[in-house]
Amino acid sequence: MAKRDYYEVLGLDKGAEAAAIKKAYRKLALKYHPDRNPDDKEAEEKFKEAAEAYEVLSDEQKRARYDRYGHAGVNANAGGGGFSGGGMTMEDIFQQFGDIFGDGGSPFESFFGGAGRGRSRGAGQKGTNLRIKVALTLEEIATGVTKRIKVRKQVTCDSCNGSGARDAGSVQTCTTCRGGGYVRQVKNTFLGQMQTTVTCPTCGGTGQQVTAKCNKCGGAGTMQGEETLEIEIPGGVEEGMQLSLRGKGNAGPKGGPAGDLLVNIEEKPHDHLQRDGMNLVYELYLNFADAALGTSVEVPTIEGRVKIKVPAGTQSGKIFRLKGKGLPSVQSYGRGDQLIHVNVWTPKKLNDEERTLLEKLRSMDNFNPQPGKSEKGFFEKMKDYFK
Repeated sequence: MAKRDYYEVLGLDKGAEAAAIKKAYRKLALKYHPDRNPDDKEAEEKFKEAAEAYEVLSDEQKRARYDRYGHAGVNANAGGGGFSGGGMTMEDIFQQFGDIFGDGGSPFESFFGGAGRGRSRGAGQKGTNLRIKVALTLEEIATGVTKRIKVRKQVTCDSCNGSGARDAGSVQTCTTCRGGGYVRQVKNTFLGQMQTTVTCPTCGGTGQQVTAKCNKCGGAGTMQGEETLEIEIPGGVEEGMQLSLRGKGNAGPKGGPAGDLLVNIEEKPHDHLQRDGMNLVYELYLNFADAALGTSVEVPTIEGRVKIKVPAGTQSGKIFRLKGKGLPSVQSYGRGDQLIHVNVWTPKKLNDEERTLLEKLRSMDNFNPQPGKSEKGFFEKMKDYFK
């Protein structure tokens, strides 16, 4: 069964603002929440569908790809990370969108008492995300590349194994939540008075208290370290695109899950080529004689130099196309072209001999501009290219 349009799922127009997207998702999340619809598989699927739509449309980069390519632009191969490629679980949803209401707690904990849904007891607080930049050449972007990167970050303490305790005898059951990791409260909400379940403020949800802190990490369970990672970057990525590596960020305190590593792509400038989407552009400069008489020239491409034939009478502004010599799509659907833009070079200074020759040419009728109807303008040329 084909996926529904994400805007349709949230009941929004394509131009909806971020606040409207958040409001629409909140409404659906409350309507189809599993605690309101126990053992209702249809409601659970609608709940997941709404979360998937929100996960894409609330992210500017993913939304831009979705608007341009549809579901193919945000699938598992698109390099965007997250849930949109499939495999979303209820735990993913509660962890990812727990702060959508902006009031300091998960909407699912606050309104429905969903202990154990967002985070299981003993999981601890999640580590923070890390951001790094990776600069790529056009050659690397053309083929895809594996980068070996050394990342400095918080890692699990090797002395206490993340517990934060000096030894096994320094850990006891939390006296506030009695090991459950959560405490129950009665809270007034817009739905009326409800019993809520929130993370235990004493143990942070781990269900345990440390009586003597680890000497090496001071009870945090983490320490400064580094990890060498191999990051596989697909061909066709663009400047500003972000890849997400789940669980490769900072380690969580006291045994909590690690955050994510967010990899921002940068493009190194090329000596000869400029990028235009999937296409590459090369500015070819010819002298007047070569343009008039015709010639063969070598031009650089992303795969090496190739020779092209320039016909006699080539005009400045002419665009030659090398099909398939551009960059791949990040979705692996085809490849762009290389466009060669001709510029006829006009000398700025002339010696006496050159000036005399050009004066003779200027008086000849054939050297006066005669564009006629057969000569197309720039916009017409571009229309022909994109036909």
